[in-house]
Amino acid sequence: MINLASRDILHGWGKFVFTGLGLGLLIGVTLSMAGIYRGLVDDGRVLLQNAGADLWVVQRDTLGPYAEPSSVRDDAYRGLLGMRGVIAAGNVTYLSMQVAHGGGEARVMLVGFEPGHPGEPDHLVAGRPITRSHYEAIADVRSGFRLNERIRIRRNEYTVVGLTRRMVSSGGDPMVFVPLKDAQEVQFLKDNDALVNERARTAANPAFNRPGVPGLLEAVQASQATSHSVNVVMLRLSPHADEAEVASQIRRWKHLEAYTKTDMDEILIAKLIATSAKQIFMFLVILTVVSAAIIAFIIYTMTLNKVREIAVLKLIGARNRTIAAMILQQALGLGAIGFIVGKTAATLWAPIFPKYVLLLPGDAVTGAFVVLVVSALSSIVAIRAALAVDPATAIGG
Repeated sequence: MINLASRDILHGWGKFVFTGLGLGLLIGVTLSMAGIYRGLVDDGRVLLQNAGADLWVVQRDTLGPYAEPSSVRDDAYRGLLGMRGVIAAGNVTYLSMQVAHGGGEARVMLVGFEPGHPGEPDHLVAGRPITRSHYEAIADVRSGFRLNERIRIRRNEYTVVGLTRRMVSSGGDPMVFVPLKDAQEVQFLKDNDALVNERARTAANPAFNRPGVPGLLEAVQASQATSHSVNVVMLRLSPHADEAEVASQIRRWKHLEAYTKTDMDEILIAKLIATSAKQIFMFLVILTVVSAAIIAFIIYTMTLNKVREIAVLKLIGARNRTIAAMILQQALGLGAIGFIVGKTAATLWAPIFPKYVLLLPGDAVTGAFVVLVVSALSSIVAIRAALAVDPATAIGG
């Protein structure tokens, strides 16, 4: 029996291949959307893993430091170090900002940390760690900064002494690490003009400029020129410590909020990127429906173009099952070509995306299965049209 699918493909292979390429690009976009979601999740988990902490201590009644603003006094770590099971503590600040670079601007997350404490970048791909207390920086390679490059952050210039990789915020912004005191100045202190105005207001306030109380005004003004706040205190626990128990004790006695790594994972994945995940899921559904409609239209059009061939097959005794199988083969072939093209395209353009795109083999297998199922379902319309062809068409046409 003549295989109508193979015969039709051979005679119109150009149209079939170009159709498969177009469908493949659409499938590639669909796979890329899934990869973007996987990348968002992986960015959040890498952020937690690279912190090197077991507990995140933040302002009470907040989901800080990643999902909400948080402010904690930078001397709180002393009391936390005295708690049973805590072996290390590190003050850390986070600030998303624009940094001038190459005639333009780069979006980064500025991280202030204390060398040798939790929150320090755990690996470098080039350069050295920060050794000075001011004006040195470590940057993620995705920021575009180079070793020994001088970058300006607010009022000061910093020298990039080290480069790291996969150190990004939950939103995918590359991180730039600077000493804690510098980051506190950038995040919490006012500019010079604002400080002058604030000092004038303080001097005009009788409560802070009392006659007969020497040194009061100077002490208040000095407190306005320094910052003692951080966004989070990261704790590292002993191997046998119970994370949940230590977190409970911190909430009870220190009047702060404490989150375990599991808690932070829940905050990042289920809360921070939940809206993005829903939006990406909607795009996936829409793209799947569009792909199904395209396949159905193409196969239906191809079937209508060979009505006489189908009528001849019926006239010589071909069964409906045989004709349906031929059309199904054509649909599956088109879906297979589309998936191969789409997977290849997604792999090639994934590194170009500004955010991390994670293409998992499991997602590719699932995608291939979905494409074949959608192709098979899309062929139903064409199969019904083929089975409705009258064998007399072969004679009367």
